[in-house]
Amino acid sequence: MKSLVALLASLLVGTAAAAAPPNILIILADDLGYSDLGCYGGEIATPNLDALAAHGLRFTQAYNTARCWPSRAAITTGYYAQQVRRDVVPGIRSGGQGIRPAWAPLVTEFLRPLGYRNYHSGKWHIDGRPLGNAFDHSFEIGGGQSNFFKAPGNTDDEVPNVQTPDYYVTTAAADHAVKVLREHAEKFSGRPFYHYLCFTAPHFPLHAPAADIAKYRDTYARGWDVMSGERYARQKKSGLTTQPAAAFERDVGPPYAFPDDIAKLGPDEVNRPVPWSTLTPAQQKFQAAKMAIHAAMVDRMDQEIGRVLAQLKAMGAYENTLILFASDNGASAEMMVRGDGHDPAAPMGSAKSFLCLGPGWSSASNTPFRRHKTWVHEGGISTPLIAHWPAGIAARGELRHTPTHLIDVVPTLLEISGAKKPGEIKGFAVPPSPGRSRVPAFAKDVTVAHDFLWWEHEGNRALRTGDWKLVALKGGPWELYDLATDRAESKNLAVARPEKVRELAALWELHTEDTRKLALTDPPANAAEPAAKKNKRKQQ
Repeated sequence: MKSLVALLASLLVGTAAAAAPPNILIILADDLGYSDLGCYGGEIATPNLDALAAHGLRFTQAYNTARCWPSRAAITTGYYAQQVRRDVVPGIRSGGQGIRPAWAPLVTEFLRPLGYRNYHSGKWHIDGRPLGNAFDHSFEIGGGQSNFFKAPGNTDDEVPNVQTPDYYVTTAAADHAVKVLREHAEKFSGRPFYHYLCFTAPHFPLHAPAADIAKYRDTYARGWDVMSGERYARQKKSGLTTQPAAAFERDVGPPYAFPDDIAKLGPDEVNRPVPWSTLTPAQQKFQAAKMAIHAAMVDRMDQEIGRVLAQLKAMGAYENTLILFASDNGASAEMMVRGDGHDPAAPMGSAKSFLCLGPGWSSASNTPFRRHKTWVHEGGISTPLIAHWPAGIAARGELRHTPTHLIDVVPTLLEISGAKKPGEIKGFAVPPSPGRSRVPAFAKDVTVAHDFLWWEHEGNRALRTGDWKLVALKGGPWELYDLATDRAESKNLAVARPEKVRELAALWELHTEDTRKLALTDPPANAAEPAAKKNKRKQQ
């Protein structure tokens, strides 16, 4: 009798699930370090994201692509960015200006036939326009120039955004998200939604409302060495890591050299993560103030996420919405001046200032890992990943240790929604996705294995298979690490294990060649034209 009741209950659950496919909310931060959230060891106030983690899951080995636009291609298509020409493939028109093959539409194209309404709010940085990619509403925000105003973008592909001096992009993105969700509740309550919410926070320039900055005015006076150590201690206590943390790489500065720009920032700026005790009192004060602004940006993002979550609850959608939160790359060591420039007399964090986090605080933000955005060592590619779905994830506050990547998001969404990819799109066969659905990991802490995970960005390259990781700097030799004991990448085993280096290097080369062939299917215009050299000032 009990078994019959259980069977009937499971059938009823299955029927309900079929009648009410889950809503989907993808939240992507920009340049957020692995340890910047409270639930990942940070001291920044992030109560809304912490609550999602406490009532859902945190992944400890989640990866991005080390840069913004490749990550956005991966999370929306399910392919490595190079496979869809959204990161550089030598000799092919690709990279930030690359056009995806016809067989690589965004996941929205697969969700729409099931009745999903699709919404986008915030940063775009994908080829094409949102409404041309099966979104029903969109609000675009540019990045990298200002977080207060003059952020290029538009609404629904046509209407220019209204921008005023008090326009703060983090709040504006949430405003739009709440607006379209309210409309959804009023007009389309019987249909599921997919919402792609992309904040520019905490991407440079360091801009935040003064009241938010004031909350952290004295928090960082003890410096990046101490703050990193405290973050690591909390990570270890919570089980996020059991391994030693990476040491600060004191000689590693920004990935791009702009000495003239750094000079504009004044004598208190430093471009290396030197010991805090070696800084002058004036430098310490300046650097602590920069991190206070970064913290304020993360804090404000969490506050705005709270407004979006409140709207989900008000419309009765919260329980059956899968929420995934991640960052597009690790914290950034970049240092430059763009937009309208930097006024050293302006209050730090105001619209007329232009400051970047720099390698000292970036090293702390990426605790316990090594390196920064653009590099494919762990600090550049590791992201917090929170999964919350009360109706679909029974676990509360648990960790998941399976390695995962942004390429896994689309396969996960296809499984939970019941959406299917066709075998052919516009006459081109649809290649298998390299990603794997995370749904099995929603139920329990199991390894959902890839054959390997692969990275390449601006000559930095890596491959992970099992716990082995092969990684190299641009133009440098291969390094080999056993991530089971050394995610800090401190013990290079390349000399001791040359056969493993050869094995993994051959696999990296094989996949690189396969990627090039895939990128050449449905050739773009001027397919043989070498990728244009990038102006680093215009990168985001």
